[in-house]
Amino acid sequence: VQLQASGGGLVQAGGSLRLACAASGRALSGYNIGWFRQAPGKEREFVASISRIGGSTEYAGAVKGRFAISRDNAANTAYLQMNSLKPEDTAVYYCATRTAFKIGRRTDEYDYWGQGTLVTVSS
Repeated sequence: VQLQASGGGLVQAGGSLRLACAASGRALSGYNIGWFRQAPGKEREFVASISRIGGSTEYAGAVKGRFAISRDNAANTAYLQMNSLKPEDTAVYYCATRTAFKIGRRTDEYDYWGQGTLVTVSS
C-alpha cells in the first residue's frame, strides 16, 4: 500500500488543521492506521491510532482532547483533525499502516509509511 499525507501548513497557535492520509494500491480497510510526528532533532513519536473499522482509537497524552483521528474506508483515506494547536505541535506528521490485529503505538509496529507533511505552529 502507498500512503500520501497532506494538509500540513503554517498556522497560528490556537488554530486548526486537518491532515489527510490517502492510500492507493490496496484497501485501507485492511489496516490499522497510525499518525506519528517528528520534530527537528527529536525521535519520531506516536500521535494517534485507529482500528480497521474505526471502533478503537488511542492518543498520545500530549494531544488527547485536541486531536481526533478518523477514517473513511470508502474513500481509502484517514484523517487527523488537529485543534487548539500549540507551537510544540510543530513537526513533520506521518501516517502509517499496521497489518497486525491490534492498534499500536511504536514505530516498529507499523509496516508502511507515507512521506510526511510539515505542520508549523507559530506563537
